[in-house]
Amino acid sequence: MLKDLLDKRQCFKLVCGAGNEDAQEVERLVTLYSSAGCMFFDLCAKPEIVDAAKRGLQRAGITKDRYLCVSVGIDGDPHITKAVIDQQKCVKCGKCKKICPHDAIIELDKYKVKKERCIGCTQCFNKCPKQAIEMVTQLQDYKEVLPKLIEKGIDCIEFHAISEDEQDVDEKWQQINDYFDGMLCISLDRSELGDKKLKERVKRLIAKRKPFTTIIQADGIAMTGGTDDYATTLQSVATAQLFQNENIPAYIMMSGGTNTKSTELAKQCKVQPHCLAVGSYARKIVKDYLERDDFYENKEAFNEAVKIAKNLIDTSLRNMVND
Repeated sequence: MLKDLLDKRQCFKLVCGAGNEDAQEVERLVTLYSSAGCMFFDLCAKPEIVDAAKRGLQRAGITKDRYLCVSVGIDGDPHITKAVIDQQKCVKCGKCKKICPHDAIIELDKYKVKKERCIGCTQCFNKCPKQAIEMVTQLQDYKEVLPKLIEKGIDCIEFHAISEDEQDVDEKWQQINDYFDGMLCISLDRSELGDKKLKERVKRLIAKRKPFTTIIQADGIAMTGGTDDYATTLQSVATAQLFQNENIPAYIMMSGGTNTKSTELAKQCKVQPHCLAVGSYARKIVKDYLERDDFYENKEAFNEAVKIAKNLIDTSLRNMVND
């Protein structure tokens, strides 16, 4: 069970991307990382993406002790935003295409965003010299989408609650609780709230839930894990420490800027997460392999990619073991 994995503090979660609607990439990611030993996968909240992940597990030949989580968001949360290019302002400089780490921007007669590949990282938004790019929230009707996802046999729902609107947070959280009685995860960072309010929100949201049926995802800086250094993961460790010091009856998962240094730094700071979630960095280090036309057929290349992924997983979990 997922709970057993968290209790042992030996949980590594691959974040495929809350906004990643590319079914082919998700299937390949899950095949690869499941083969490397990953047991927990975070997915876009769309039934076809859950199906893609299940195909990946089947391709890897490992379906036991593998757990699927879907991520839903709230108005303003960066994880559920997509870039939109204003063609009236765009001067076709190409800077957005060059900087996009997800190949989500294509050049035809003009630059366009491939919606299914955009995960809302805002790199193009920040780079555009003409402010021609807008980040637009992709809201979902929980009443419509959650039953379809639950029917797929998911193991966890992650709620991205990065917002200042407490009423909206509470209402959405209650909807999720009404529909799903399994493991829930709350993803929070310090971009909108100070430490005091952040702790108050978490305690309020889990007050009516049984102890350790909730994961708190301590998000450092979302979607910034492309670099493998201590500075990138510092905020994730600090946010996890904030919740750990409160002795909240919930599991703690580090995310947001995570990489191979995350659990090492956490250990030095006496932070003991139950799980490490890695997205941008985990996808980046195997990107060249994922794009191969012979991804499944070329066993030598596939095994090389598995070795790279396995090193990330093993390094991360090794530092989570208590001495």
